[in-house]
Amino acid sequence: MSSGSETGDVTGTQDKDYNLIWYVEACLSNALRLESYIQDAERAKDTEVADLFRKAQADSRKGAELGKGLLRARLDGG
Repeated sequence: MSSGSETGDVTGTQDKDYNLIWYVEACLSNALRLESYIQDAERAKDTEVADLFRKAQADSRKGAELGKGLLRARLDGG
């Protein structure tokens, strides 16, 4: 969410860190949303779609974990 000139002076958080926070939140939000999509597909007995959403959910979880690790290291000063 770079506004062009904001480099952390206004928010106190550098753009790259803010972007990483956003990414983790987006991955986690996506994993939650996909859970309801999986349930919808299961109710419709559409295993192909349910499996697709499960794979996408796993990718979202993995992205969140990777992002959290990077964020943790940066916020700890590493």
